[in-house]
Amino acid sequence: MKRVLAVILAGGEGERLSLLSAVRAKPAVPFAGKYRIIDFTLSNCVNSDIDNVVVLTQYNPRSLNDHLGAGRPWDLDRTTGGIRTMQPYIARNRPTEWYRGTADAVMQNLEPLLQSRAEIILVLAGDHIYKMDYQPFVQAHRRRRADVTIAVKRVPLGDAHRFGVLALGDNDEVTDWQEKPRQPKSDLASLGIYVFSRKSLLKWLREDRIDFGRHVVPAMLAGDARVFGYRFEGYWQDVGTVEGYWQANMELLDDHPSLDLYDREWVVHTRSEERAPARIGPTANVHRSLVSHGCQIAGTVERSVLSPGVRIDPGAVVRDSVIMFDTVVRAGAVVDHAIIDKEVSIGPNAVVGMGANDKPNELEPERLYAGITLIGKRAQIPANVRIGRNVRIDEDVRVADFRSVRSVPTGATVQHRGAGAEGAAAAQHRKRSTATAANGSGQAASGSDRAASAAASDPSRA
Repeated sequence: MKRVLAVILAGGEGERLSLLSAVRAKPAVPFAGKYRIIDFTLSNCVNSDIDNVVVLTQYNPRSLNDHLGAGRPWDLDRTTGGIRTMQPYIARNRPTEWYRGTADAVMQNLEPLLQSRAEIILVLAGDHIYKMDYQPFVQAHRRRRADVTIAVKRVPLGDAHRFGVLALGDNDEVTDWQEKPRQPKSDLASLGIYVFSRKSLLKWLREDRIDFGRHVVPAMLAGDARVFGYRFEGYWQDVGTVEGYWQANMELLDDHPSLDLYDREWVVHTRSEERAPARIGPTANVHRSLVSHGCQIAGTVERSVLSPGVRIDPGAVVRDSVIMFDTVVRAGAVVDHAIIDKEVSIGPNAVVGMGANDKPNELEPERLYAGITLIGKRAQIPANVRIGRNVRIDEDVRVADFRSVRSVPTGATVQHRGAGAEGAAAAQHRKRSTATAANGSGQAASGSDRAASAAASDPSRA
């Protein structure tokens, strides 16, 4: 679609994902084995014939920037249009601060919008998994001569408090709006996906309107702007919690999953390393799983998602788990109901995820409670150790950090005792995240997340 500019909000910390977003932005979190979360929004753009894309980054952007590069996997490495990545910056007469909200992020990056000849501005969340053709969305906006059109979907009423909730009247005009209400009046929720007419966006953006859902949309309704809803019936998932992320991965293993990754008419593009084909050895047993390229399987894999380069040694068993890039599960080890980040080593005969789910994690009870054990990047799990459920093993944990412990009970946490600069930054993130869990504060700015600080990380390995 010509004369359409897509602005992707990709700066969110995603603190509810715990360790998965400790050293990377939420849109850069791996999903479905080989992809990153932002791949789905970018692929929606190119599959909808949108080739002019601005990505607004913020929290820990380096791994995300490294993934995006010049945009070649999405055919966005162009002289005119293509992909541009924008980061918060210091300017004269403007205080140095992070983006305060979704609208403020766009407000601080008006230059690409003003320079563009686009008549339509798509504001998109870069931290959701969904499959959406934007062409009918934009056509509905133009047909109604709307100032803004908001993508909406019915959600379980128990989850509606996490969204902007609205009511639609004749011709799907928005008649009522509640932003993350304690007691929602409706189950019709905003997906944080907007189509603005260029003139309308410039008119309604202001310094004191920092968030689209909390400030801009209510102001437009109060000012008699033409605000419409667009009912979206396709696949959409907010993978912003550990349980939601795990469940969305597991649903890909159904016989007929709601998200079809094999649709040749709607390819999900990603940056992908050259690796050898997956190898299934003579002692392997693989059942109902996604196995990415570069994997070497000699053990048993059941109902699991394996990223590129994962190795499962003879006698090892992986069940109901998500295993990320280049992790090794050594001989005789068992991994059950777990999410294991990149470059982890599970020692011989270790057991990860055992016993009853009878206690949430002691540090993150609101994030780790569903029986999922979470292991951070580059952690080393010693041989023969037994690890319960809802356990958090922090990034860069070493065998020495377990000391003489051979059993980690359900709900416990193992931390790296020799933290350097990276460990200190991650510890700061954990402290902030724990405080957030304790006081029940809401989401921030990437669609739904606002970044707070950056942690040191190796971008090529995040």
